[in-house]
Amino acid sequence: MPRNIFLATRQIISSETPLLQVKTLDLFVSTSYYCFLLETRGEGLMHSHRKQVELKNHFCLDALITQNTKLARRIWEITTAQVRVLKTLSREFKLSVALGDLILLDRKWYVTHAGLLRLAQRRHCAGIRVQQVREFCDPAANRWVFKATLYKRPGAPGFVGFGDADPSNVSSLVQGAELRIAETRAVNRALRKAYGIGICSVEELGAFNASSAPSRSNEPSTSFPPQNGSGNGQPRLKDKLCLLIRQYNLDSTLVKAYAAEFCGTETLRGASRELVEAFITKLEQEAREDRDRLVCKLNSFSRPVEVAS
Repeated sequence: MPRNIFLATRQIISSETPLLQVKTLDLFVSTSYYCFLLETRGEGLMHSHRKQVELKNHFCLDALITQNTKLARRIWEITTAQVRVLKTLSREFKLSVALGDLILLDRKWYVTHAGLLRLAQRRHCAGIRVQQVREFCDPAANRWVFKATLYKRPGAPGFVGFGDADPSNVSSLVQGAELRIAETRAVNRALRKAYGIGICSVEELGAFNASSAPSRSNEPSTSFPPQNGSGNGQPRLKDKLCLLIRQYNLDSTLVKAYAAEFCGTETLRGASRELVEAFITKLEQEAREDRDRLVCKLNSFSRPVEVAS
């Protein structure tokens, strides 16, 4: 506090209240001046702090959008429209491609269960209540229905979502886990409603149909036998293999080479449906039992890179 301001203020206050002791008077003057500073400059200081926080969040958001765009272009073949949607999702919900919050399937963006949970944590979700809808469940047929209620704040109205699962609407790779899938789907729908996410979650999808093959660039693009379609409603062989590669994070090029050797053909198109089915079964079994060992086996199919001398 400047000396001249202190003395002038002290003189004014002492003339109005002559009974105050010296120490009390000095403390009162200092407190008064501090309150004056808060009233005159405090608002400006708080505004400056808010601006710094806003700038920091803005830079972090720009970095996330850039990272998502670069990574998505490296993983998938995406169009300008898909990039625009990705930037909007990144800006509004801070979803990360690197963390697996978003995935591109059949040229459409889908949010994942992990991404929704991270969003709920950032938004300080108060809680989620999950209940089994018993009148619609049939354990003998593996048919389950759940109701999830999300509360954004304690005492606030909840957002309700329902999820169902049975062998007819889940992938063959996860059959037997219909109860857990139904619960996850209910929670996902409640989360999407609560936070205004218009895109579907990947866990809500059923078995892939003929037009919904994943569009990731690191999944096999080699043609499969022409008789591997799903005319009877069963998932196609290509879809099964794509799901396996994504589930266990395998290299699609090495998987193709392994498949060709297993089937004894130059390409998978020349293999019979029975051979391809046998290979997919063997690949799934090896990945489930020891993924690291499978990766080592796949690496043996990699072609050595020649270095120019």
